[in-house]
Amino acid sequence: MTENQNQPREYDAVLGGQNPPPLGAAVLGGIPGVKSRLASPIVEVKIAALSEALKYGDVGLDLIIGVVQDESRAVKLAAFSLLKDRDEPNIKQQLHKYLPIFEFDVITVDAEGQENSRHTSSAHFFTEDLGNGVVLEMVYIPGGTFMMGSPETEEGRKDRESPQHQVKVPPFFAGKYPITEAQWRAVMEKNPSVVQGEKRPVIGVSWQDAVKFCDKLSEKTGKKYRLLSEAEWEYACRAGTTGPFHFGETITIELVKHDKYPVYANAPPTDSYNRSRETTDVGSFTPNAFGLYDMHGNVWEWCSDTWHENYKGAPTDGSSWETGTNDKRMQRGGFLGIFCGILPQCHSS
Repeated sequence: MTENQNQPREYDAVLGGQNPPPLGAAVLGGIPGVKSRLASPIVEVKIAALSEALKYGDVGLDLIIGVVQDESRAVKLAAFSLLKDRDEPNIKQQLHKYLPIFEFDVITVDAEGQENSRHTSSAHFFTEDLGNGVVLEMVYIPGGTFMMGSPETEEGRKDRESPQHQVKVPPFFAGKYPITEAQWRAVMEKNPSVVQGEKRPVIGVSWQDAVKFCDKLSEKTGKKYRLLSEAEWEYACRAGTTGPFHFGETITIELVKHDKYPVYANAPPTDSYNRSRETTDVGSFTPNAFGLYDMHGNVWEWCSDTWHENYKGAPTDGSSWETGTNDKRMQRGGFLGIFCGILPQCHSS
């Protein structure tokens, strides 16, 4: 049969890396089409093909599992996000090879600071070997939507924490702990801190220092690291909660290292209130529901955003807010005001 020149030909355009396909091209359908798009050099094409693969049952699942071995972290992360909640043993086994699980206790407290619940949770993570026995643990943070900022009724709120606005955050990886002195030295070959201990968070770090650390860490590992945006930081800190603190209604020295005074909410005053300006080892307190430690207290952590007076006009997609003329950068988290540290993010690209 003679080929009709007016009919679109099935020369799979995405194999050539074009997305969308050129006018007149018919994109190959079914499993063959998914396979061809997974072979594309374009990350966005591969990720779109993964979602389509779910339509094809076990065959599609096998393709997604295979992509977990992909060299691109963005594609791996997309495949992992599609499979992480499935119960099939073979899928769990493959995912655990890629991202093992660690378990931890999550607690909540009432307005008096008394523990009112405790449960065991888990999170996926991967480890970077920084050399000389120093490792960096990066925790998978599932994407989701949350309300950023604080309500007008929240105690101690500032005008800059408003207006509350909904933000949709894609999945990413965040440091399990603030960067320690040992980790900083392994990457930067020097320690800017007045030495307090290998497991203490690095301090005295400028925003420019923090950016340089992420750049050198990227070079060292071959993955793309950067600072969290403020939206990502708050989303990671809240870990699905909506109150003033991820552990509940108040803050105490049993929960975090801080020097805030007076006490928050109805927590009773204590003679042992620790106002020392010295940091504590990372991981000394219980984590939040995402498995992240020291999100409250210890050191302030740099974000990538420029400083703004409030959230009017803030991005709603989790990205860094870079518009404006203010040269100041955002810090979040700590109560030891003079100590500036860093919590890195492994960007999904």
